[in-house]
Amino acid sequence: MSDKRRAEIEAKRAKLAELRKARADRQRAETERRQTEPGPSSIARRDVDDLVNQLVGSRGGLDTGGDVTPSSSLPNTPPRPSTNLLHGSALSPSGRVSRQSDVGSDRDRVSMGTTMVGMMEHVDRVLTPRFIPDLIDVEQELFELPQRERVIYNKEVQTTAIETETPQVSEDEIRQQIMRERELEAERIAQDKELEEESVQLEKEIEQEIRELTEEERSHILSAPEFLDFVEQSSKILQRALNDGYDYIRDYTIGTEANGDDSEGKRVKRICAFYDERYGKNRSITDVDWSPKYPELSVASYNKNPAALNEPDGIVAVWNLHLLDRPEFVFHSQSDVLSVTFSPFHSNLVFGGTYSGQILLWDTRSKHLPVLKTPLSAAGHTHPVYAMQMVGTQNAHNLITSSTDGTVCSWLVDMLAQPQETLELIHAGHNKTGEVAITTLDFPDNETTTFWVGTEEGNVYQANRYDRAGAKAGLNQYDIYKGHAGPVMGLHFHPLVGPVDFSDLFLTTSVDWTVKLWRAKSLAKPSTTAHAISPIYSFDEADDYVYDVKWHPAHPALFGTVDGSGRFDVPVVSTNVGSGRAINKLQWDRKDGRRAAFGGSDGKLYVYDIGDMALPRESEWTDLQKTIAGFVGGVQANGVADGIIAGR
Repeated sequence: MSDKRRAEIEAKRAKLAELRKARADRQRAETERRQTEPGPSSIARRDVDDLVNQLVGSRGGLDTGGDVTPSSSLPNTPPRPSTNLLHGSALSPSGRVSRQSDVGSDRDRVSMGTTMVGMMEHVDRVLTPRFIPDLIDVEQELFELPQRERVIYNKEVQTTAIETETPQVSEDEIRQQIMRERELEAERIAQDKELEEESVQLEKEIEQEIRELTEEERSHILSAPEFLDFVEQSSKILQRALNDGYDYIRDYTIGTEANGDDSEGKRVKRICAFYDERYGKNRSITDVDWSPKYPELSVASYNKNPAALNEPDGIVAVWNLHLLDRPEFVFHSQSDVLSVTFSPFHSNLVFGGTYSGQILLWDTRSKHLPVLKTPLSAAGHTHPVYAMQMVGTQNAHNLITSSTDGTVCSWLVDMLAQPQETLELIHAGHNKTGEVAITTLDFPDNETTTFWVGTEEGNVYQANRYDRAGAKAGLNQYDIYKGHAGPVMGLHFHPLVGPVDFSDLFLTTSVDWTVKLWRAKSLAKPSTTAHAISPIYSFDEADDYVYDVKWHPAHPALFGTVDGSGRFDVPVVSTNVGSGRAINKLQWDRKDGRRAAFGGSDGKLYVYDIGDMALPRESEWTDLQKTIAGFVGGVQANGVADGIIAGR
């Protein structure tokens, strides 16, 4: 649902709430008005109450004039003395008045008063004046019992009568008031009906907007590119946060545990292993590289999955150390990707060399498919591309690629339609074919024209991109670096770091289970006849094919190798990586060299940390210089090779 439709629904809901509130306010006001305004029924009620009060108030006594005083109708009111007092009483022989007759007369008076009160509304009784007889004085001692005090209540004590003037309402006014009330009631009913209809209409519109989606509509939304991109990016952010290994509730006030970490004391520690069943199943990693700008990003290239016919033959996955469960980016290729590298000058560009000979360029800002690729023609490569390297500077750089048919091409990164330069490496001494099958390639630091290649025949050759003083463009056929008995799998020159220049040293690995250290011949004195150059030292400790070797980017005397038994070796330290399957490629991170990435034949990308071994001492360069001088002088004794890691 778009933002516009959501805003319309919210406006309708607000309007519906306002209408309901207005109706409630009108009903409350109508109730208050009815309670405050007197109506015809209240006036009639007041008249009836006045009449009842008058009738009840007249029962309190009858005034007929003279000495006639009837008994009060109020309860517990003592009756006045009457003529029956003496007639109904008698003196006892002792001269005392009889209390029995007095009690009887009291009962008679009560009954008489009650009869008078009960009959006063129907019979007009004629009262005669009381007859007072002549009495004589008699002295007699009377003994009277103390009488109980009677509490007398009367009307004046409890209530106070207030005279109010009752307004006289005419019949016409009552009729007009009733008509007004009917009109107001009809208007209120009409307003309520209108409000109810509008509320029902709004509820229907809202229900129509938020109705349950059908399966077709739901599938259409779920398959929309915008929705898929949103889920992809949002889930990546969440997984990065969830994969963060920092302990947010750590208490720094308590001491560390005695047992510590399981990897404590180990010089090489495993950080993680990247693997996704969807992309890595039945595939092997053919090459790895680290991002030059983002130290947490690494890239791996994969070959074909023979069991999945509908999946792309080649895959390139960019992995993030903060996103372990799936790759950050996935790129597709129509052929197996054999080599891959990040552009050191453009952090979002990834280059790949394929089994078909095509060079592909992917952009992390784009989709899965390459944004540029070379044509399948004789102008470029037609054989597998196992090696590539970017050379030059920020403003002038080229991508150098090599294939197994001996062709070396130079490409501009923004124009892959045809190579800028093409160089064919041919050796006249080969019997059946003159071409050189290149398996690996590397340039020394600060060198853009001269490079060295490893071949399937086991030899290493030096070649030039252009003609230079004393050397022509192409392969140098006379200087042959011989030493391996099998194809050369890896070649790497010493980085130009530190106070001593070792950039003329390079290492090679081969399927003959050896790692060899070479010194490149000076370019100023090329040979004019065939000349075999031997390695200055050979490391023969491996027990399987050695697939790759890399000098450490910061430590002058440290290098790493990986072999077919799944071992990662640096001198004096050896570590089993993964499940024991072959490790095809090795790459140190570009930042400080503490981490190393290994591409396994099981499709997993392993990342290990070598810890303090990556920190060189100041004496490492001079120690290595002395060791190399001993190698060149022919001093080869047991254990001398350990001097490459000075003091370790």
